[in-house]
Amino acid sequence: MADSTSAKRWLPLEANPDVMNQFLWGLGVPLDEAECFDVYGLDEELLEMVPKLVLAVLFLYPITSQSKAEKRKQDSGIKEPSGRVYFMNQTVGNACVTIRLLHAVGNITFEIKLVEGLFLDRFFKSTAKMGPSERAAFLENDKEMEVAYSVAATAGETKALDNVDTHFICFTCVDGKSFALSSTLPIQMQ
Repeated sequence: MADSTSAKRWLPLEANPDVMNQFLWGLGVPLDEAECFDVYGLDEELLEMVPKLVLAVLFLYPITSQSKAEKRKQDSGIKEPSGRVYFMNQTVGNACVTIRLLHAVGNITFEIKLVEGLFLDRFFKSTAKMGPSERAAFLENDKEMEVAYSVAATAGETKALDNVDTHFICFTCVDGKSFALSSTLPIQMQ
């Protein structure tokens, strides 16, 4: 579900921690700094299986008529994020997991060290003073990311299809406040 102002579309990235890890590690997150894991449920014993410290959570959900209606309602009240929240709009179709991974990493750079000079280090330094739409345009025009994404999108266990009916959202904390970062706006959680 892209809020695409562009005709550009990528193949969807598989919702697979192995694929996401290889993608992030290749872009400059060191292996020993951060890693994606599956969460099998919200029962206490299942949550105990998740390695600690959790810095961000990506949540995959189906797109329904109700979720589309809620998104339209949220879009009507969009405002720029405040403080240190790293947020960008999504303008590339099917890139929601990539944008949410960028939201996750962009909001935990105070906790992890990126490999200096690699893509993510350069990307976050280059876009630090940009607004959400400028960051989206910067990413959309970045050929290095497009190539890395293309490799990752074909690395999964399932055939990548262009037509998907799921969407990702990122939950993270910034300055002690919880945020849900979707494709058009950050929502501060209570």
